[in-house]
Amino acid sequence: MRRCGFRAPLDRLDTQRVVGEYTSVPRISAAPGPTKPEGVNEKWGAAMNLRDFKIHVPDDQIEDLKLRLRTTRFPASINAEQWDDGASLAFIRRLTEHWLNQFDWRVQEARLNRLPQYLATVDGLDIHFVHQTGKGTAPMPLVLTHGWPGSFVEMERIIPLLTDPAAHGHDPADAFHVVVPSLPGFGFSAAPTSPGVSPYRVAGLWLKLMNGLGYERFGAQGGDIGAGVSAWLARRFPEQIIGAHINYIPGSFRPQLGAGLPPVTADEQTYLDTVAAWSSAEGAYAAQQSTRPQTLAYGLTDSPVGLAAWIAEKFRTWSDCGGDVERVFTMDELLTDISIYWFGHMLDASFRIYKEGRLRPLAFETPERVATPLGVAVFPRELPMPPRSWVERAFNVQRWTLMSKGGHFAALEQPELLAEDIRAFFRPLRHALRPPAKGGG
Repeated sequence: MRRCGFRAPLDRLDTQRVVGEYTSVPRISAAPGPTKPEGVNEKWGAAMNLRDFKIHVPDDQIEDLKLRLRTTRFPASINAEQWDDGASLAFIRRLTEHWLNQFDWRVQEARLNRLPQYLATVDGLDIHFVHQTGKGTAPMPLVLTHGWPGSFVEMERIIPLLTDPAAHGHDPADAFHVVVPSLPGFGFSAAPTSPGVSPYRVAGLWLKLMNGLGYERFGAQGGDIGAGVSAWLARRFPEQIIGAHINYIPGSFRPQLGAGLPPVTADEQTYLDTVAAWSSAEGAYAAQQSTRPQTLAYGLTDSPVGLAAWIAEKFRTWSDCGGDVERVFTMDELLTDISIYWFGHMLDASFRIYKEGRLRPLAFETPERVATPLGVAVFPRELPMPPRSWVERAFNVQRWTLMSKGGHFAALEQPELLAEDIRAFFRPLRHALRPPAKGGG
């Protein structure tokens, strides 16, 4: 099998010596003889070089960040308070001051390290992931995939709601074994060194990861890029994917249209018109990341404040915050996510996945119907979402829920609501995990 080309960020930080071996990804503390998650396929586990993971950003990287924050050259603004031209200068100055003087990365690092984290090598790529086993009679395996500008931290609040529903007042029969990988080039997963690592390819990586963990059949869930990965899992691997639940319809999704097929409805045309208007007014970030990701990476790799502005503006615009981002996210929550991007030093890769997605869109050009059950949670402050009929042209939509509140970052904004919809969608599908009954006679 041809191995994909990937780079670990060794050109970015010096390799660290760890107990008994050199680690292939910096900032890791690894124990000899790593503790494998329960149920790991031993053959696959060995092939994936499965090992424990702990985040540890070197002190000199933290000091470098603080130096850059102290020496930031801010732009001027016609109105420092307004967001009409992009990130508010007043807010970004305040965010910078908090990052420099109040934010404590070590506190966030220690909290995140309470999550059971691992590294696995899949097709030559070191994948970072959280694996929390469920507490219930027969937990269902579920892979949760984040998007941009999020990270695996997006799922921190929802993990316990899914793995231990009884502890939160729900039926233990709805428990999941939850796996939360970091996308290639995001957080602590290595970045690709060759083109082609799109959501389509990530779906294949996730299948191998989940199989290696002992999960032959499993569910998928995600928003943003994670919705694309989950949809590709459903489309490419219907025998292995029990169901896919998503809280966003990828912008690249296009069902087959044309002769012999139902014409575009009025609601569908309204959606297409809305997307076109939204792209014109709000889509410049996507146009840049999907066409010239490298150019953007120079500035934001060098300027933490530039990176913070690029990301924080999206958290405000895409969330159900009523224009006040701190009504939904604390400064520390924003800065934890931004810091993961900064310390990862792989912005070119996190931007480039937009280009890869554009080159391999979730488009249907021939008659095809995805049989895998699909559930969709529609949050009111999400980016433009199509009517159900548009998705049903290609997917087997079994649940479509109009949520009462929340936006693009559903797992962070409304983890309880999202978790309940995930449970409800997968509840009737759990029979697919049961072994077939033995025939008589």
